Amino acid sequence: MNPLTLAQEIIDGRRITREDDLSFFLTCDLDELCEGANRIRKACIGDKVDLCSIINGRSGRCPEDCKYCAQSAHHHTSCEVYDFLPEEKILEACKMNESEGVDRFSIVTAGKALTGKEFDQAIHAYETMHKEYKIDLCASMGFISAEQLHRLHEAGVTSYHHNIETSRRNFPNICTTHTYDMKIETLKKVKAEGMCACSGGIIGMGETWEDRLDMAISLAELGIDSIPINALMPIPGTPLEHLPELSEPDILRTIAFFRYINPEANIRLAAGRALLNNDGETAFKAGASASITGNMLTTVACATIRSDRKMLADMGRDVTPEYWKEV
Repeated sequence: MNPLTLAQEIIDGRRITREDDLSFFLTCDLDELCEGANRIRKACIGDKVDLCSIINGRSGRCPEDCKYCAQSAHHHTSCEVYDFLPEEKILEACKMNESEGVDRFSIVTAGKALTGKEFDQAIHAYETMHKEYKIDLCASMGFISAEQLHRLHEAGVTSYHHNIETSRRNFPNICTTHTYDMKIETLKKVKAEGMCACSGGIIGMGETWEDRLDMAISLAELGIDSIPINALMPIPGTPLEHLPELSEPDILRTIAFFRYINPEANIRLAAGRALLNNDGETAFKAGASASITGNMLTTVACATIRSDRKMLADMGRDVTPEYWKEV
């Protein structure tokens, strides 16, 4: 089948399932695949690009052994270590991101889960942000309970991020301290709470193309709303430090077939944008409709947001957040 023909069928309502011949995505012409993915993005999402930014609310000493992660206590990296940030630092970052026109802002914390006093601190920070700012709020705090998700929702959080990372088959090769099924159950709780579910993974961790296809299908089956795709940037001191960086064609093929399989989700560029031409411009022509922007609390955060907004505006994309349109 021709990729452009399939793209039109998806626009007309067809959905890809596990029963389909997914190997087609690995052998078809890349330029046609990307063009078809862009047509699907245009038809199903439109020209609005969803930009989100994060702050690392608690860093390091994570007991989990995820092989890619600089914050795992099992690895020897130069990762900064600190407890949950003071609220004023979080509010400062939130205010900056809103002023720069970012759509949503998230607190991300290292560790298996955020609990106890630190979770209460996070709730208070979210309540304050929800009251004082208009930017949408997201959270990424590991394996949390349905009750905790409800508290976050009541505090103004509308989206929860929890990556499945890779395929079910490959997951034990990446992490042994928790399971793929634990990930799936957490995402089902997010959907049950009525929040936007954000979940994707990392490519370039030694997985097969079939693993990437399986991850895309699994996310579609869960009805995930936002799918961050990270290209591994190997970190010294982690078990994956010696893996080669992915090529741009491989990243673009992955992004494109994720769009075919998840036509109505935001396909979000995350880590590894530096591996793409013009910091990701090619990906936005291959099905991507969203991105993580900024650089936490570093001095280049504003410059990164502004350069992203300019690049996308020059492409004819809409980078005006909803809360600006309301004014």
